[in-house]
Amino acid sequence: QVQLAESGGGLVQPGGSLRLSCAASGNIFSIYGMRWYRQAPGKQRELVAAITSGGDTRYGDSVKGRFTISRDNAKNTVYLQMNSLKPEDTAVYYCNVQHFESTTVRVVNYWGQGTQVTVSS
Repeated sequence: QVQLAESGGGLVQPGGSLRLSCAASGNIFSIYGMRWYRQAPGKQRELVAAITSGGDTRYGDSVKGRFTISRDNAKNTVYLQMNSLKPEDTAVYYCNVQHFESTTVRVVNYWGQGTQVTVSS
């Protein structure tokens, strides 16, 4: 069992910055990909950013050039640096971790509880 603890959300004005963190803990054997998703009220969940175990990154079109995903494998943590925030970035942000479970020899997706990001003046 793996637990994900998210932090860093809050209220920020347009043009501001926030840094989200998601730390995995518990019975960790091997983490593969790590991702950030977001979901705004009345909208579908969308992929914001993804990073592989090797450090390759991918971003949603709406955040390219503004957001940066990174990871610290020693701390089992993924970060999302969000700059030049816009009101349309307002959403609940969820981290997702692909974990290889040694007990079942399966890859399982774990989700964080979500952290609210509100961009408003």
